[in-house]
Amino acid sequence: MKNRIKIERAIKDITQEDLANLVGVTRQTINAIEKNKYNPSAVLAYKIAKVFNKTIEEVFDFSDEK
Repeated sequence: MKNRIKIERAIKDITQEDLANLVGVTRQTINAIEKNKYNPSAVLAYKIAKVFNKTIEEVFDFSDEK
């Protein structure tokens, strides 16, 4: 699943570590999500989107899902 986390982090000027602390995961988890190696749970996706004041659909692209 593609996502805009890296772009949204740049806009908000926060690091992977900052985002990880805000949503209660490790920096490695954020890195894996950004690189499309890990799909977050619905709860985690919601928390990430909320940090950026966006909807889940604005941060994550579900169109690749089969």
